[in-house]
Amino acid sequence: MGKVLSRATLPGTLSQVRHVTPVRPREATGLVTRVYAQVERDFGMLAPPMLLHSPAPEALAASWSILRESLLAGGLVGRAVKEAVATAVSLGNACPYCVDVHSATMDGLVPGRHAAEIVGGREEAIGDPVVRGVAAWARASGTRETAALHQAPLPAEQTRELAGVAVTFHYLNRMVNVFLGDSPLPPEVPDRARGGLMRLFGLIMRPAARRLGMPGASLDLLPAAPLPGDLSWADGTPHLAEAFAQAAAAIDAVGRRSVPAQVREMVAAELAVWNGEPPGLGRAWVTGAVSGLPPAQRPAGRLALLTAIASYQVDQTVIEEFRAGTPGDRALVELTSWASMAAARRAGSWISPAPLARTAEHRDGGPSLT
Repeated sequence: MGKVLSRATLPGTLSQVRHVTPVRPREATGLVTRVYAQVERDFGMLAPPMLLHSPAPEALAASWSILRESLLAGGLVGRAVKEAVATAVSLGNACPYCVDVHSATMDGLVPGRHAAEIVGGREEAIGDPVVRGVAAWARASGTRETAALHQAPLPAEQTRELAGVAVTFHYLNRMVNVFLGDSPLPPEVPDRARGGLMRLFGLIMRPAARRLGMPGASLDLLPAAPLPGDLSWADGTPHLAEAFAQAAAAIDAVGRRSVPAQVREMVAAELAVWNGEPPGLGRAWVTGAVSGLPPAQRPAGRLALLTAIASYQVDQTVIEEFRAGTPGDRALVELTSWASMAAARRAGSWISPAPLARTAEHRDGGPSLT
């Protein structure tokens, strides 16, 4: 079913990706072929957030591995609760595409008002105390100050799974904001029809979302690597720790290839003092930050810094300025992937692994949404 649905929807999903040309399944080779096979099997379709990575195979494998092992693999937390985290983080990161997709998936799994309350920023109205606490915690993870005020309302071993989803979407939201539009639906779809179509999407995705993937099935895509200190929240859950360690190493490697050293140093310095707050609508802060770079590296610095801190501000002009000096889809994907992961790791470092209280068991059967 996954492959049939994937190929039936392929023309539409390919057309959603902007700035780069995704690798078509029939043209895929090597690592891209292996990742595509897993995506179709486990996610149910070749989702645009994965397709956009395909010009950079290692970044594709890294992004898929963290998504699969955090969101799709079976564990201690049910899929609907993980979708609540994905939706809430995406809302906090101003990523309407991911909000639409993951709220619809959550609604398909557990119909009711929970997804709608998260989308509306009304977590306090959610009846289930665990989902309410998890959604508030997830949205708060975007800034250092709010993250410090929201400990996860689940035991530590479950919190690691929630943290994996949160960090994954701090990464994916940035990539989606750069390479996809505001909605998975075509822009010509009238507003009055969008709600019904997204509910239909959730129902279509429900069979795949209900399947529990075997933990660790993506870990043979990339070489083993040590777990960095800023990802220590994953330590104790082997498939998460390995997936994030491998992904971090792979994306660090593509960053060394496609991001000039001075740009990496500048972005790292900016992130070290960044508290997660949005910088505002203007770009004067970017101009000042890149002014110390050699002129030829400023377009790369501008794109990398915007992707990391204000991905919703990346526009065609920023992309074209970068491409003028660095043509090719692979470099564009690798630079933005590196910047997105750097910001996601920064956000992950704010997450407290200590739970407030043991409120409920949310195992493979799903959440207690009653």
